[in-house]
Amino acid sequence: MSTPNQCLQGRLQKLLMSGTAIMFGLAAWSSSAWAYRPFDGTDAAVAAPGEVEIELQPAGPRRDVGGTTLIAPATVFNYGLSEGWEAVLEGQGETPLSSSGPTSLTAAGAFLKHVVVPGSLQDKTGPSVATEFGVLLPDSTGDSGVGASIAGIVSQRWDWGTIHFNAETAVTRDHHGDVFFSTILEGPSKWTVRPVAEIFYENEFGREETISGLIGLIWQVRDNLSFDLAFRHALMGGHPVNELRAGLTFGFPLRFLDGRATH
Repeated sequence: MSTPNQCLQGRLQKLLMSGTAIMFGLAAWSSSAWAYRPFDGTDAAVAAPGEVEIELQPAGPRRDVGGTTLIAPATVFNYGLSEGWEAVLEGQGETPLSSSGPTSLTAAGAFLKHVVVPGSLQDKTGPSVATEFGVLLPDSTGDSGVGASIAGIVSQRWDWGTIHFNAETAVTRDHHGDVFFSTILEGPSKWTVRPVAEIFYENEFGREETISGLIGLIWQVRDNLSFDLAFRHALMGGHPVNELRAGLTFGFPLRFLDGRATH
């Protein structure tokens, strides 16, 4: 018999997967969106009030000591609640390709993100500073529980490129302490195709350490639409992990839901 938690996670998984096709259709409704795919860290910016930004990877392979896993889809929904605040809902489906295991919903969470100090990412001077905090939701399979995390993000944009620093502390779904530090480097934001890179260090105390490096490209088609392609190599607990990431980021207003909209 399914538990209430398994039923909830099953519904979330179906929502994420069925939403993939809808998202492609919505890509034409866009507003300004900056891609923070394909990174594990993020930037010190939020969606504008009433705007939705979606980061989507339809499918991508990850190979580790346990075999090859298909990540499909990986999705992040961002919604601008008010000036400087957004709500974030994320998760990804994982299907083992090296065995006959079931597809599961993993890495799910619900967060609030707030720009504490507006800066260069908000067309002002100096660094942008933000915080993100929320709950880590249980995986749809296994016996993981609920966790929590809080992060600080500092971003600075110059003519030659952009840098983002992330520092996060968490209580994991398995109730271990965890710290995460990330640095993201991007080429000039005015370039149509810009090179990107990220290095991060994570330590889940009493479990394992992860050191990860990523290199890739972001193609800014227009202000409201970008595509990304990246390769990630990591050592997780001393074992290699290789992952190919490819996806898109787009945004759109919810004004078409407003009853006052004209026809």
